[in-house]
Amino acid sequence: MLPDALTQTVLLLAGVAIVAGVVGTGCAWLVSAYAFPGRRLLDVALLLPLAVPTYIVAFAYLDLMHPLGPVQSGLRALLGLSGPGDLRLPDIRSLPACVLLLGLVLYPYVYLPTRALFRMQAATLLEAARSLGAGPGRVFRSVALPLARPAIALGLGLALMEALNDIGAAEFLGVRTLTVQVYATWVNRTDLPGAAQIALASLAVVLVLIGVERWGRGGRGYATAAQRPRPLERRRLRGTAGVIALGLGLLPVALGFLVPAAYLAREAGTRIARFGLPERLASEALGTLLYAGAATLAAVVLGLFAAASPALVGRRWGGLLVRLAGLGYALPGAVLAIGLLTPLALADFGLSSLTRALFGTTPALVGLGTGTALVLAYVIRFLGVSTGACEAGLARLPRSLGDAGRTLGRGAFGALMRVQLPQLWPALASGAVLVFVDCAKELPATLLLRPLNVETLATHLYGEAARGTYEDGAAAALLIVLVGLVPVAMLMRLDPAFRMRSRLPSA
Repeated sequence: MLPDALTQTVLLLAGVAIVAGVVGTGCAWLVSAYAFPGRRLLDVALLLPLAVPTYIVAFAYLDLMHPLGPVQSGLRALLGLSGPGDLRLPDIRSLPACVLLLGLVLYPYVYLPTRALFRMQAATLLEAARSLGAGPGRVFRSVALPLARPAIALGLGLALMEALNDIGAAEFLGVRTLTVQVYATWVNRTDLPGAAQIALASLAVVLVLIGVERWGRGGRGYATAAQRPRPLERRRLRGTAGVIALGLGLLPVALGFLVPAAYLAREAGTRIARFGLPERLASEALGTLLYAGAATLAAVVLGLFAAASPALVGRRWGGLLVRLAGLGYALPGAVLAIGLLTPLALADFGLSSLTRALFGTTPALVGLGTGTALVLAYVIRFLGVSTGACEAGLARLPRSLGDAGRTLGRGAFGALMRVQLPQLWPALASGAVLVFVDCAKELPATLLLRPLNVETLATHLYGEAARGTYEDGAAAALLIVLVGLVPVAMLMRLDPAFRMRSRLPSA
């Protein structure tokens, strides 16, 4: 299985890199270099696909593009055709469709840092190119794009990590990636050694992505003005040109967010009007809240100490702890889950043997088959998110605060708890929201490590898609999208320097 899975994974990542890179960079330049009616609205709307997990977009489009779905049925009615056999669009279950959908959902990872960098570029550099006779396209290709290379590399690294972690969209659309094969080998064939071998191949791809991302961002110096650079003056577009610019910018927003969200809202409303809320939705939402909440609490506490570790244990060891905290984000959820199975089983076996020898009883499992394993996987995977938020918060505090605490008799830990922590609540809250939403949307690790007979919103949606009962999963999907809108709203309110903290180990 490995050669085919590796080939499909490489093709998928290459395609997503092209789509997300072109769309994200193009939209960032559009809103940074041009002024047209609706630009401010577009600037905000381009973030909306971040709220929709990739597997939910695939879930929605599978039903939308079904031969009996609304798109093909509407086309047949419009053309006066009678049956499904009279008009059949290409099957959406294909690698090109998966590339397009993932790219349209993940392009904001490229858009955010690239837009921030375009806005920080000195206008004098671009105006010098214009004064030498370069047109708008030449200025973009020869000056702006090379200067934006670090931001583009960062965004593509994050987008490709998310694409590699995806299991729902790829499986729904018939693409057998390494992550899908890890899950299928363990769940369908109960072959843990085989799943571990495929997971190692997936880990090798992760290392390659990190290396490429570091190469893309490093090794170059950039000259800037000594003072704060003057921002680029936007070129005004009026009339037809402005309408075309707005339409081009809204196209990825419509395909990546508006269409699937509107479809889910309609289907959920229809399902609730006929049959009421699904009976299990409350228990699934509660399970999602409990597991994600417990992981969020642990991740924020550990992330705070990891971010403050350079002051607590020294820069050398503290820097190492910060990098270790970010390693989990680079691991696909399925790979992390497979890696935890054996250690958790050994821990359960050791605890059982110890209590049997000391007390003559065998306790219940505390690792595998319980919520502990799932919470542990969430914490490892998303610890880098909370650490990055806490680092950003600490960077905004004057160093004199910690120094003042130490001069008043407090050690580094006491200064952190009594002086700096009260000032860090906004950063802690933003990190907690990001971790909670990531945990609520996480599918691969949840599928492999959730307790028996326990469903979350994500696993319920996966089950409905596997059975083809899309209308029954629409309410759960819509609820996940609504939860995902919370961090997007936060991103809209925060300044560009705080919006995109790299969560890669190389950052």
